[in-house]
Amino acid sequence: MAKPIQIVSTKILHPLLKQELVKIGLEVTEADFIKTENKYFKLENLNESLIFTSQNAVHSVLSHPEAEKLKSKNVFCVGLKTKALLTDNGFNVMAYTGYASDLAEIISLIYNKETYTFFSGNLRRDTLPEALKEAGIQFNEIQVYDTSLTPKKINVQPDALVFFSPSGIKSYLKENTIKKEICFCIGETTAEALEKITKNIIIAEQPTVEDVIADVINEYK
Repeated sequence: MAKPIQIVSTKILHPLLKQELVKIGLEVTEADFIKTENKYFKLENLNESLIFTSQNAVHSVLSHPEAEKLKSKNVFCVGLKTKALLTDNGFNVMAYTGYASDLAEIISLIYNKETYTFFSGNLRRDTLPEALKEAGIQFNEIQVYDTSLTPKKINVQPDALVFFSPSGIKSYLKENTIKKEICFCIGETTAEALEKITKNIIIAEQPTVEDVIADVINEYK
C-alpha cells in the first residue's frame, strides 16, 4: 500500500478543517509554531483614524477597559477576518485590503489628509509604517501584542508544509529543514519568506486559513 501523504500545519487547525484533510486520506501533523499574547498598553495620544493589520491586535485592543471610546473613530485594516471582527464589535471600517502594502497605497492616495494610530505586534513588518512615512502621513504606533516563536522538531517526513506567517516559517526552520516539500502559504508576504529556500510554493488566492486548506485539498484529492 502507498504510504499516506503527510501534511504538517504550522498552526493548530480548526477541527472541521483538519477533518476535510483527513477525509481525503491525508495524515495531518499540527502544532502552533508561534504564540501571541496581549500586552499592557496605554490608550493615549490617539490620532483621528486607527489601523489594524491583524486579528491579534483587535483582540488585544478589545480587551482594554477603554476600548469603547475608540468606536467613534474610522478604522482601516488588513484582512477580511480582521474586518469582520471589527465590524461585529461596533467599529466603522472605512477600507480593508488583503495586504498591508495595498492598504498603505489606499491611505496614501485617498485618505492622506487624516492622522493615524497603528496598533501593532512586536514582530510586525516594516511595509506599512515605511510606506506611510514615505507618503508624509502623520501616524504613531502602539504595540498591543507580542508574538514569540515556539519551535518544535517534527518527527514525520512531510510531503507538504502549511505556513500562515513569516514568523511561522522562521520558527519552523529553527528545528527543521525544508527540502522537496510543497509549501502552501497563506499569502504573498509569507511566500516571500521562503523565496531563498524553495521554489515549491503555492499561494492561496485569498489570504485566509480556509483558502490555504482548499489549496491543499485541490492538490491531493
